[in-house]
Amino acid sequence: MATVNYSIPDDVKELFNTAFTGRNRSAVVSELMRQAAEHELCLRHRQEAIDAVLEERRHLTPVARQAIEDALSEGRR
Repeated sequence: MATVNYSIPDDVKELFNTAFTGRNRSAVVSELMRQAAEHELCLRHRQEAIDAVLEERRHLTPVARQAIEDALSEGRR
């Protein structure tokens, strides 16, 4: 198991200690770090997906609204 040493503001430490009184603080910090890392990776993957869609759209030829409506109408027949 690794040891991590971070400096945090005193008010954050006090709030943390109050919120997690009686719990294994190392386990709490570990879980919070895991959640934060997973959240960050999710945001990163989401942004990469958005960027890929936007890049793909740059290469598409625009289609007129009427052409879309016509195609939808045709598909409903």
